[in-house]
Amino acid sequence: MNSFTFYSPTKVIFGREAEKQVGEEIRSWGGSRVLVHFGGGSVRRSGLLDRVTASLEAAGLTCFLLGGVVPNPHLSLAREGIKLCRREKIDFLLAVGGGSAIDSAKCIALGVPYEGDVWDFYARKAEPTAVLPVAAIPTLAAAGSETSSSSVITKEEGALKRGFNHALIRPRFTLMNPELLYTLPAYQTACGVTDIMMHTFERYFSPGGENEMTDRIAEALLRTVIQYGPVCIKEPENYQARSEIMWAGSLSHNHLTGLGRDGDWATHQIEHELGGMYDVAHGAGLAAVWPSWARYVCPQDLLRFARFGANVWGIPLNYEHPEETAAAAIAQTERFFTSIGMPVTLTELLGRTPEEKELRELAVKCTFFGARKIGGLMKLGEQEIFEIYQSAL
Repeated sequence: MNSFTFYSPTKVIFGREAEKQVGEEIRSWGGSRVLVHFGGGSVRRSGLLDRVTASLEAAGLTCFLLGGVVPNPHLSLAREGIKLCRREKIDFLLAVGGGSAIDSAKCIALGVPYEGDVWDFYARKAEPTAVLPVAAIPTLAAAGSETSSSSVITKEEGALKRGFNHALIRPRFTLMNPELLYTLPAYQTACGVTDIMMHTFERYFSPGGENEMTDRIAEALLRTVIQYGPVCIKEPENYQARSEIMWAGSLSHNHLTGLGRDGDWATHQIEHELGGMYDVAHGAGLAAVWPSWARYVCPQDLLRFARFGANVWGIPLNYEHPEETAAAAIAQTERFFTSIGMPVTLTELLGRTPEEKELRELAVKCTFFGARKIGGLMKLGEQEIFEIYQSAL
């Protein structure tokens, strides 16, 4: 294996009614004034918010609420949260919701002790030296943000969606109750399944040579998601299926599936521009562009894609023509996305075919206006990114 450093300090408490432990857990971490950050009405309607606040109050903690997080979470709300935390002397952040709520909480955690604008971190202009502690109660199996070092935020001005990664923003703990996923709509479940697979793909399809243990962990995770994802959609209250997918979501993004590998992340960067410009669901955007990206870069490592087909999809490996196995694997993945209700083209994603000028704008934004190339298997500049968008129509 190649050398690596694995750091995943988040404490995980997994199982039924795990959320009821939140008060005592935060108190054990030294928290006393807690901001609960969440999205819309679902956490209220389900009674989850009431259970959380009751647990906080029973532990003697002071609780403040900030809702309103939306998919592709907005910088403006995070800035509002930063002001609230400073005014109320908040010392602990609790995100209740999906990846958007957790990412937004991480943004607030970055911004409170920082004297400048929190966007500086996402614009690669600053590095944090201190953050407020964050914990999470995830209500969606998707982003893996409950154990990851990443946060993705959308700046409404300019429609810029940017990610930031740093060990300091890993949650201190996460309380994971698969029953909280029972009420998810099928589309959200499918988006989550796709995102989990993509977090694994971004590490699996990347330079790194021989890392057999890492690769086998990634392949097992993918097979598990392929098995249980459709079950979650058909049987939303199947605890076994929900628990398998929920845990897979965390493992897919705590870097366990990428140890010894460099990572690619081009598909995520390409999708971020779609999310910023069109406000599409992240998982759906990933499904719409991954097949085109895969076909574009596949010649760079045919054997990798062929191995994926054999070990994940069970496609017989054609040793004389591995390109056939690789092509079949990409096509099978595309069919899987379709089977769970995900779009596999930009036209399906947006409900219309975007014009060339839109694709050009997406491509130049993806390069940070010419400042970078993306990808690991293949370095992609503005023209290559444009061609991937174009082939995804």
